Amino acid sequence: MFRKSIKILIGLVALLAIASIITYLIYNEPLPKGQTGPEADALAQKMLTAINNEAYKNTRYLEWGFRNGEHTYKWDKALGKVKVSWDDIMVDLNLSQTEKSRVYDKGEIISETQERDKTIKKAIDLFNNDSFWLVAPFKVFDKGVERRIVPMDDGTKALLITYTSGGSTPGDSYLWELQPNGFPISFKLWVKIIPIGGLKATWDDWQLTESGAFLPKTHSLGPIKLDMGNVKAYNQD
Repeated sequence: MFRKSIKILIGLVALLAIASIITYLIYNEPLPKGQTGPEADALAQKMLTAINNEAYKNTRYLEWGFRNGEHTYKWDKALGKVKVSWDDIMVDLNLSQTEKSRVYDKGEIISETQERDKTIKKAIDLFNNDSFWLVAPFKVFDKGVERRIVPMDDGTKALLITYTSGGSTPGDSYLWELQPNGFPISFKLWVKIIPIGGLKATWDDWQLTESGAFLPKTHSLGPIKLDMGNVKAYNQD
């Protein structure tokens, strides 16, 4: 019986490996090559204009709940602070001086150094990931960002963005598909945490917020739906 169980287990592992290889071969796309320069910058600016970047820059507060509230955020852009919450944890995260952040568990402050630092690191990683799904289109002129224009098979032009520094995973690339007026439709991802390149995520569920900036409510990444929760952008607390 033991030998039989081992053989079954080996067989399942082999099938899983074969399925993974087939999936990779079918769906993996190489990172496209594009051209940097004024045309790429102009397309990036067109996208910013479409989603009202000026209103976003003047927005003070952003609130959302990634995966329908699994992680919740209130970001004070003016002060550079974010309240990051998950489970019973709340981190009052100072983005410029993370050592000044405060960590709470069930309302009680955590002072033990190792646990505190570990929790702050997790809050930073969560914020970097979850805020990207909210404001990625506004980051195309951030420091360390490379912009390239990529001709598509249908005659349109897409915007390839590569983050060479910053965040939790520098080196990731995203190919933005845009409407004729510059409004984002979707992007394809080439990121370290996903072994298959070129998977598509939608950016077509937008809302006009109180501050005037457009922000997404949901995304679809294959069969996975990413709900951004109750998205808010405003200036008066």
